[in-house]
Amino acid sequence: ILDGFQRGGLITISWHAPNPLTGSNAWDTTHGTVASVLPNGSKHQQYKLWLDRVAAFLQLLKTEEGSQVPILFRPFHELTGNWFWWCKNACTPEEFKMLWKFTVSYLRDKKQLHHLIYVFNTADFNTKDDFLKRYPGDEWVDVLSFDRYQFEGENGTAVFNKVMSHQLAIMNQVATEKNKPAALAETGFEAIPDPVWWTGTLYPLLRKYPLAFALVWR
Repeated sequence: ILDGFQRGGLITISWHAPNPLTGSNAWDTTHGTVASVLPNGSKHQQYKLWLDRVAAFLQLLKTEEGSQVPILFRPFHELTGNWFWWCKNACTPEEFKMLWKFTVSYLRDKKQLHHLIYVFNTADFNTKDDFLKRYPGDEWVDVLSFDRYQFEGENGTAVFNKVMSHQLAIMNQVATEKNKPAALAETGFEAIPDPVWWTGTLYPLLRKYPLAFALVWR
């Protein structure tokens, strides 16, 4: 992280926190997990311990001159999916908002971490209401984003172009209204079988909108 930052890189961290209720991994979608880590929940103290450990690591991210490295922090990414314990199938919108607010407040106010840029990150959505249904509020979010990948198939590129254009337009509208930067936090095409995917598919989509960044996953 320090080397990347000193080379001029933009640093992002996503957190695949294991399931605190069951002890399994982040992909365990047992219902009640989010409720268990909220104040008065059975795993609330454990969750605070985890946040203490996260904070201890993040405090270390300083240059030799003592400046803290700014981090684009995505704690509950792809929140509109159905594959993590914090996703829409495993908790209510209100529970998710409470989880987000508690986490940000604990790291910012309790642990005094002021170099984190909080990135709100969805998976699939079809409307502006879908995108904002679990949004915790402007004062709790710094950057808006979503993840979208292309997959192989007969109509793979056409579908990717159609859905990506639709979602980028929605996010850009929300970002403009809220005066927030927007980003494509994850995208990609496994093994990139299309030799002109970067310039023929991805770039024409991105250039239409004032995105802060686009991160390509493996």
